[in-house]
Amino acid sequence: MNDFTDFYWLKTELQQFCRENNMRPSGSKMELSKRSEVFLTTGETQQSKSPSKRRSSSKTKAPLTLDTLIKENHRCSQEVRAFFKEAIHPTLHFSTYIQNYFKENTGKTYRDVVKAWHEEVKRKKQPSYQKEIAPQFEYNRFIRDFFNDPKNKGKSRDDAIAAWKHLKLQPGSNQYRS
Repeated sequence: MNDFTDFYWLKTELQQFCRENNMRPSGSKMELSKRSEVFLTTGETQQSKSPSKRRSSSKTKAPLTLDTLIKENHRCSQEVRAFFKEAIHPTLHFSTYIQNYFKENTGKTYRDVVKAWHEEVKRKKQPSYQKEIAPQFEYNRFIRDFFNDPKNKGKSRDDAIAAWKHLKLQPGSNQYRS
């Protein structure tokens, strides 16, 4: 079991492991890791015990407005995207920040989403702004931290990748260490 958690696994490797052990190969990398870890620890295949979340219909009954409420299991359908492109800007894309805003703010309005989007744009313009990289993106975090280390000033992307390849073969954390 320790061998599993001590090493870096690609999502495709985790999916293959799940298939080979009669577990669902779908889900995020973190879900697949947890599923595999439980299997290796207990032998349980952790088949879904709870009913799956029911997605809200992609077609809404009423026209979308700034007063439209965010509902549980909100979906960023084409209709929703078109609304926000008109309300905010034609080149708008739903960032991870905004997608998470929808998930975490059930009951708030689309007006609140527009406000949050504008606040995020302001934050991104700050010199100290650094986009958060989710925990499952270990490679991206490593590369960012490699280049943030003053000891690596002047080093190339190839140097960063070589350091990553070396680290991921070692047992333990895949977090960048100076």
